[in-house]
Amino acid sequence: RIMRPDDANVAGNVHGGTILKMIEEAGAIISTRHCNSQAGEACVAALARVERTDFLSPVCIGEVANVSAEITYTSRHSVEVQVNVMSENILTGAKKVTNKATLWYVPLSLKNVNKVLEVPPIQYARKEQEDEGKKRYEEQKLDRLETKQRNGDVIFPIINPEPHTVGYSQSSLIHLVGPSDCTLLGFVHGGVTMKLMDEVAGIVAARHCKTNIVTASVDAINFHKKIKKGSVITISGRMTFTSNKSMEIEVFVDADPFVDEPQERYRAVSAFFTYVSLSKEGKPLPVPQLLTETEDEKRRFEEGKGRYLQTKAKRQAQMQQAAR
Repeated sequence: RIMRPDDANVAGNVHGGTILKMIEEAGAIISTRHCNSQAGEACVAALARVERTDFLSPVCIGEVANVSAEITYTSRHSVEVQVNVMSENILTGAKKVTNKATLWYVPLSLKNVNKVLEVPPIQYARKEQEDEGKKRYEEQKLDRLETKQRNGDVIFPIINPEPHTVGYSQSSLIHLVGPSDCTLLGFVHGGVTMKLMDEVAGIVAARHCKTNIVTASVDAINFHKKIKKGSVITISGRMTFTSNKSMEIEVFVDADPFVDEPQERYRAVSAFFTYVSLSKEGKPLPVPQLLTETEDEKRRFEEGKGRYLQTKAKRQAQMQQAAR
């Protein structure tokens, strides 16, 4: 579809959350279609995880975004979907790949939202494809468990914070989940949640550097629990790390079952977003150094630095391999 002004920021760059929402819609369509391809109980595919995705190139107002999806692996109860996004300048015909993403879905019964159904298997062109897919499946399963175990933090407001501190830029958004946010089963679309997360992360980044910012990448997004219609969700974001030209922001979503639910607040989703600061001409700008004050902030900064260096080393290795 064509990108319009309400999809973008004031500089004309399309929000990362808009692209993430389109990616998730494509994944939901293809995985739900596949899971209902054989006779049996009807179901809807629910998003469980999005692997790290890099925003290779910004998309601008007036360009056309073309999203394509392919199922690359199935386990007994989950589907792996590979999604590519290509932008097209319809005035010049120029095309470029902007995103590549991997998503995992589970099929939930239309009759019982808590019942996970079996996934019809796919045919692989080579045995190696199945083996590689199984390896990816085991890795994401382990990472989901580790991420869930460290999800206990809460963001509290800071009175009169100093500029460039964690408290200065941290932000929260409260949203009442309505019918338009939800699937046929009455829980929130993963794409809706990711769009809100990107919005909060973007506010944190803009507050920190006071410039135009764009989403550079998103670490794995883990959907720990479903969010039901009628819930009140709080999306919170805080700066964890800055390099010379990038900012890492931790974002998590807490849900309060609001209507006829005795359940207490719970952590539903968590992820790390990376942003870069751009000039009016679209050139990278230096990012102000994050000032850490507490021991927890210093610990999170070092953890973020570790993720940054690991990603940088992996990217350099890929470039060297491509050069060969």
